[in-house]
Amino acid sequence: MTTTDTAPHMQPFQAEVAELLNLMVHSVYSETDIFLRELISNASDALDKLRYEAIAKPELMENGGAPKIQIVPRKAPDTLTVIDNGIGMDRQELIDHLGTIAKSGTKSFLAKLTEAKDGANLIGQFGVGFYAAFMVADRIEVTSRRAGSDQAWRWSSSGGAGFEIAPASEEDAQRVVRGTEIVLHLKPDAAKYLEAYQIERIVTAYSDNIQFPIELVPEEGEPRQINSASALWQRSKSELSAEDYTQAYKQIANAFDEPAMTLHYRAEGRYSYAVLLFAPSTKPFDLFEPQRKGRVKLYVRRVFITDDADLLPGYLRFIRGVIDSEDLPLNLSREMLQNNPQLAQIRKAVTSKVIGEFEHLADKDADSFAKIWDSFGPVIKEGLWEDYERRDKLLALSRFTTTKGENRTLKQYVAELRENQTEIYYLVGDSLDRLKSNPKLESAAARGIEVLLLTDPVDAFWTSVALEYEGKPLKSLSQGDVDFGLIPTVETDKDEPAKTEETDEALVIATIKDALGERVADVRASQRLTSSASCLVAGGQGPDRALERMLAQQSRGGASKPILEVNLRHPLVAAIGRPGQADAADLSLLLLEQAQILEGELPDDPAGFAGRVNRLVLRAL
Repeated sequence: MTTTDTAPHMQPFQAEVAELLNLMVHSVYSETDIFLRELISNASDALDKLRYEAIAKPELMENGGAPKIQIVPRKAPDTLTVIDNGIGMDRQELIDHLGTIAKSGTKSFLAKLTEAKDGANLIGQFGVGFYAAFMVADRIEVTSRRAGSDQAWRWSSSGGAGFEIAPASEEDAQRVVRGTEIVLHLKPDAAKYLEAYQIERIVTAYSDNIQFPIELVPEEGEPRQINSASALWQRSKSELSAEDYTQAYKQIANAFDEPAMTLHYRAEGRYSYAVLLFAPSTKPFDLFEPQRKGRVKLYVRRVFITDDADLLPGYLRFIRGVIDSEDLPLNLSREMLQNNPQLAQIRKAVTSKVIGEFEHLADKDADSFAKIWDSFGPVIKEGLWEDYERRDKLLALSRFTTTKGENRTLKQYVAELRENQTEIYYLVGDSLDRLKSNPKLESAAARGIEVLLLTDPVDAFWTSVALEYEGKPLKSLSQGDVDFGLIPTVETDKDEPAKTEETDEALVIATIKDALGERVADVRASQRLTSSASCLVAGGQGPDRALERMLAQQSRGGASKPILEVNLRHPLVAAIGRPGQADAADLSLLLLEQAQILEGELPDDPAGFAGRVNRLVLRAL
């Protein structure tokens, strides 16, 4: 409806708006703070629109002063006023924007809002952010003048069935030269929003990086700016110094260390968003919390939305920073955060960018990457287990302690493969010292074969995935068959016991099997051992020994029976095959129990183990 009548005119709300306002007026939602965020966001949008239209019509900026947003609390009339000198609205725009919800999906939104226990996270996602003000106000008055117009208009509503619209009074028109003034008549239980510290708290939490100044206008004294008005991530990299980035990191991440890596770029195309991310140089206190929550903040057009959007996978949860989208709606619900296709594309693209930056850093600044790996290597390796798409890149980035040294890469490992070596060998355990003394390393050491020594808890999981690097599969020394027969030795192992008597190998194996019974899945001659008598390994199928132990400790499955491998050249093993050996059963059990101890396990029967050792020692005496 159009009219030139200057008298106040009543109009009904669109049916969905009336239903929405009824929910707002009788709101029991706890997060009422978001009403101010929504009004500030709308004001910022109005200033953006003015700046855009003024490109073609510079005269629109002539009256009204520099762009800004003002918040005016007044306790005597219990009013909170939000003012912007942006593009403003004419009569029809007031009706269209404040009297209808001109977006699809309104019915769905209302159904979700009605069902939600706390609907604050839904408000705004369908363009209804303005109406959140009715959670705290029983009456709202809006005075607006479109930039370049001679006429100002006044819209008012108590949140009932309709609203009133009329030309603004002469006094109001003189006050609102350009833009919009929103006066909230606060409910008694919303009086806290008249306190300056409450307003500053909300602005700092949600709107600090709005690019326009936000001023608090106290009842006494001069207006003062309460936001930083500096969304640094929206600025060009050429404008910023290393110190700027360091200060931004400390502010955004609430950190005290220096960033080990900074990633700043702007994505343009189907989706537009700015990215400013940092890798800390020290471990955050919450790095190993079970929830594995990320701490990258999501902004929409410089308005803070949440730091709980899982914008990066769990294995990059140590990354701090901001992603600011130009396209997403405000107040994304938790369901939309999980299922929004735009967010899914952003997650995928930003994750790849972070991994790419790691690769660049590892190649060009090895010391900086070493800081990241030393602090977060165990976390990054979680990606080897869960991120199939980037698994090869993460494996190439990984640094390992090996039998040759520290911070070794698989590229270095493969470059130094021994003659006829076709696999990359590793051993998983809970202690580097224990791994270095593990008997399973003996044959590999005799042939100069490098072995990865893996001691992080996650190593037991990612190594259960079939992985390879440059066509060389990773192979556990604790699982399945190992045959080093084609790889020449580098020197004679002086500690290797000489075989001094003929041994009936079949008889020895059969005797040990008979003594151990159901305690082991099998007994077989070892290709891993040179000086030790025995060791335990897992079968070729199923989990490795380290993963089995970990799962058993967490009551997530019973450990399967191990395979006992014995060194037939060892005198203790050879003694079992001697005719009339009275101690064959005790010696066989001792081979199992000492292998368990070397694995960091207790013998199944500690008292029986002590008795056996005592008997054998006494007989020797």
